[in-house]
Amino acid sequence: MDHLGELKSYALLHARNQGMTAKAAAQTLARIHNDDEGDEASWARVWSAQGDTLAARGRLLDACRCYALARFPHPAGDPERGRAQQAGVAAFDKWRGARRRGIVRLELDHPEGPLACWAAGLDRGRPLLVLMGGIVSVKEQWAPLLPKLTRLGYAAVVTEMPGVGENPLRYTADSWRLLPWIMDRLSSRARTTDTTLLCLSFSGHMALRAAAEDDRVGRVLTVGAPVAHFFTDDDWWPRVPTITATTLRSLTGATDIAELRSLLKEFPLDPAQLHGVRAAVRYVASARDEIIPPQEQTLLRTALPDVRIKLFDDVHGSPDHAGALRRWLVLNLLRPARGRAAA
Repeated sequence: MDHLGELKSYALLHARNQGMTAKAAAQTLARIHNDDEGDEASWARVWSAQGDTLAARGRLLDACRCYALARFPHPAGDPERGRAQQAGVAAFDKWRGARRRGIVRLELDHPEGPLACWAAGLDRGRPLLVLMGGIVSVKEQWAPLLPKLTRLGYAAVVTEMPGVGENPLRYTADSWRLLPWIMDRLSSRARTTDTTLLCLSFSGHMALRAAAEDDRVGRVLTVGAPVAHFFTDDDWWPRVPTITATTLRSLTGATDIAELRSLLKEFPLDPAQLHGVRAAVRYVASARDEIIPPQEQTLLRTALPDVRIKLFDDVHGSPDHAGALRRWLVLNLLRPARGRAAA
């Protein structure tokens, strides 16, 4: 698949995850003919223009969705994508202010730069839920879920992986430390001794590593997370989509694929680390996942003390099972974090 074909294919998953209809996404994609910076028919320019139009009409959340796709998969080195990134944050900020949904902006003072978050329901009596997307999804994609999460009883915080969106950190094998750091900073504003990590795709790897080290994590919910084989399997790597590889290069700072592969060798979780995870792990896998190798499921089943895996016959992220996937995740959010297995 060529570059533009990959962009269109994977953008559909993220469009649907944000609540954009297939028809609306297809209409915009039909106007895109290249990914050449500055071209009127280019990826970033068409999506940004659609976002601008919707914002002018007061459809701020729809505009935010378009800006998230305009900056897809990452804005590095592209001014138009960089503008879209900023416009998406501004549109969401204006939307949440106008709708008065109880969503607040937090800027946590990390040594490497301020970590921006959206949060709702912060209260020392409420268990903490940290929601984080993967390597291509910004926090504004998930932040509209915050009011629903508070209705489930959580103090909920949405932020981004290192290098994504407003997160100034670099993505490294030690990036998992960001999650306990967030828990530390919020210990006076939520019940962090009962923390759920709802971390999708590559941030799910961070969550598993954090849970192996920090017993405040009572539950990890993830979808299509790499564990070990993705990082080390030389036979699998040629199948990895170019978008995934180039985005990882941007987030890690690797100069080329060879350096990226070398850096990724530091990321795998071994069976001993996984066996130390006392949190309940609920993992959604896709039978035809083109990014995450199936061996990850076997490793999780054999190494984790408490794991349930939901398998959908689908590609990465299970876009054709979005409703069933959400229901399964919500079911597990409603159950105790420890001591009871999910269906």
